[in-house]
Amino acid sequence: MMMTDKSPKDLLRAEALARRAKLSVADRVAFSELVAERVLPFAPQMKGGPVGGFWPIRTEIDPRPSLKRLSELGLRAALPVVMPSGLIFRTWNMSEALIEGPFGLSEPDATAPEVSPVALLVPLAAFDRRGHRIGYGAGYYDRAIARLSAIGPLFTIGVAFSVQEIERVPEEPHDRALDVIVTERETIRISV
Repeated sequence: MMMTDKSPKDLLRAEALARRAKLSVADRVAFSELVAERVLPFAPQMKGGPVGGFWPIRTEIDPRPSLKRLSELGLRAALPVVMPSGLIFRTWNMSEALIEGPFGLSEPDATAPEVSPVALLVPLAAFDRRGHRIGYGAGYYDRAIARLSAIGPLFTIGVAFSVQEIERVPEEPHDRALDVIVTERETIRISV
């Protein structure tokens, strides 16, 4: 029998990402638009913003259609910037150029004002129906959610493709369930 150093979360993450990678580009684009339609009704819970999003990498869902529609309603958008201390969020609008950050990320430059979002569109590798997520393993969003929640109420929406759903995410003490998970197929309300 072959031994592996991978944790259960590592294996679940790899399986979910493999399913996600099999989606066609056309499906990812269409599904991202469907997710945007499902995110829009949550604008009132976003209390005028700012709303933290993210710039998609690899085969991730694209939250830009959601951010665009929310900004058309007057909500300010922000994108994460990776710092040694963790994620911070800087204001951003669709017309502004971004700079290259770590991990192949695109980020607002240092002149963009730092903000504390009241709502986050959260990227994830896998999720379950209890609102738990598996991220990419570095814990950036776990720490950002904890920090922003300590400042005030934070509304979290996990955005993903339905193929990323798993039966159960192994929980750790620091994990916090998301408020909502939105896929192209459905909206899963956890604590709204």
